Amino acid sequence: MKTHELIDLLASDPMPVQRHAAARRFGLALPLGLLMSLGLLRVGFGLRPDLAEASIQPMFWAKAVFALAMFCGALWVTLRLSRPGQAVAAAWSGLGIPLLLLWGGAAAVLWLASGDERLAMLMGRSWRSCAFSIALLSLPLMGTTFWAVRGLAPTRLRLAGASAGLLAGAAATLVYCLHCPEMDAPFWALWYVLGLSLPTAAGAMAGPRLLRW
Repeated sequence: MKTHELIDLLASDPMPVQRHAAARRFGLALPLGLLMSLGLLRVGFGLRPDLAEASIQPMFWAKAVFALAMFCGALWVTLRLSRPGQAVAAAWSGLGIPLLLLWGGAAAVLWLASGDERLAMLMGRSWRSCAFSIALLSLPLMGTTFWAVRGLAPTRLRLAGASAGLLAGAAATLVYCLHCPEMDAPFWALWYVLGLSLPTAAGAMAGPRLLRW
């Protein structure tokens, strides 16, 4: 079949564009990924034993709000990158603002702390496992998120893969808050951000291969 014949055939029987396709795909992918990540947390990590007491402390909710803000920002960027021709520039602010607020707050805490306290605030008790735990919890979310993005015909595959990985990492960070014992902003500013970076980098590497349509 010649090229012009193929074009005429496709034009004569166009496929209808599904309305709200992105909402439907992400509305399925994200809850499913979160449920699998929560199951992995319960089996592999467990909830922190003092969760009830910790949940009434402002710092517990502060780290949850940071993770939720990153999740919302990453979702905004990912939705824009999932479809051709969508501008993304304004959406980056949804990621930059919570990061800058966290880093600014962490810097202020470290500035006010004594020299002996600063290293303890940065390293905490779980620095060896924190970032890798977030990355592990993000794996089921990456699978479902990549499925959602691929079905929406992205064109900037590496960038779309990175944003999908960041979205998975942010959701996994929110889940990890139910286990993490750390309550200091400098710790989150270092190790949570590193944990977010790992699935982001993995998504950027996998995007050109797994998101091709």
